[in-house]
Amino acid sequence: MTFKYYILALLTFLIACQSNGQNRIIINIPSATTESEYIWNTIRDIKFFEEHNYQVSLPKGDIIEELKHKSVSENLNNEDYERLEKFVKDSVYNKADYQQGYDKIAGELSLINKMIEQIKTSDFNWDFKEFKTYSINLTLYGPGGSYNSDEGSILICTTSTGQFKNYDNPSYTIIHEVIHIGIEEAIIAKYHVPHALKERIVDTFVSLNFSQYLPGYRIQDMGDNRTDQYLKTISDLKNLGKIVDQILNKK
Repeated sequence: MTFKYYILALLTFLIACQSNGQNRIIINIPSATTESEYIWNTIRDIKFFEEHNYQVSLPKGDIIEELKHKSVSENLNNEDYERLEKFVKDSVYNKADYQQGYDKIAGELSLINKMIEQIKTSDFNWDFKEFKTYSINLTLYGPGGSYNSDEGSILICTTSTGQFKNYDNPSYTIIHEVIHIGIEEAIIAKYHVPHALKERIVDTFVSLNFSQYLPGYRIQDMGDNRTDQYLKTISDLKNLGKIVDQILNKK
């Protein structure tokens, strides 16, 4: 580790510790191989993203358009991945492109940690899944943000100038994905919640809990607002499982 990056890592840690002495976030810049995997996964899911009107970022190039077409036709193969990885390593990847996004997240760690710790004090009649630490993995590609509820990891899209999709402040997207991770097993998987309703629940959860920290947080309009009449205050989240079960089994 160079002296510059050692100092940056130390400052990141100190910033995160200002709120309560515990840093729950680890920020990772991807390697060329890891970024190739992110791009590949985005291309594999391109049909889903297009059907749900997600705006995804991908590298420019004929090979990308070819692979998108093959994905929609369900014709991708291992050779396609190898071609993509070579293209990324030879013509796309530059580690310096991630630094400004890294720095911007590092500047928000105190707030992100505060919001995560606030969830710990909540009184739920269901199990919100927590991780001791959450890995924030940067990418220049994809739909903006995604999560892995088994690993406690979050993938967030930035740009070489440190911009983020949907919100200029990356903490908005990061806490959104933390909530996804927290409710995935106890609510979403258990009750087989459809995608649009899942996003509505997460957005409502964030809005109710963190509006004082995230002014301008927007609830996405995906056409399923069945929880709105039940989730109006923070205390309503205590019985989220019961509410979701009631809605999905309503005759």
